Amino acid sequence: MAIALPQSVKKIMQDKAYGHVVTFNADGKPQVTMVWMDVEGDEVLFNTAEGRLKPKNLRRDPRAIISVQDRNDPQSYMVFHGKASVTETGADQHIDKLAKRFLGADKYPFRRPGEKRLVVRVKVDRIGGYGPKMQPWT
Repeated sequence: MAIALPQSVKKIMQDKAYGHVVTFNADGKPQVTMVWMDVEGDEVLFNTAEGRLKPKNLRRDPRAIISVQDRNDPQSYMVFHGKASVTETGADQHIDKLAKRFLGADKYPFRRPGEKRLVVRVKVDRIGGYGPKMQPWT
């Protein structure tokens, strides 16, 4: 069951948060990719493109694990466990929003011709890791 994200977590996710996303290949082995992270309400988000392994894996098996470190406090990190959904809705606007945050660019400059962008939304079931002063996230 999805949980509410603490405000302290949302604050980190609204900064330049990089995440390592774990999805599962068809043989059950993990696949890991670094992505730009975002948050909306109580969901953690990232953007990807059609044809990549992450959306293929998540459509088959929606389990996702995402590790994010607080760039302002390297001792603080969170590990999100949850179920992901993949959608095209709002994906172009979302990648431009992230490009503004991470690159200072109004438009995502690395788009390939014909590329279809996707937003991955993760409903978080559990948060691991340690927050400020090595306390569990609350």
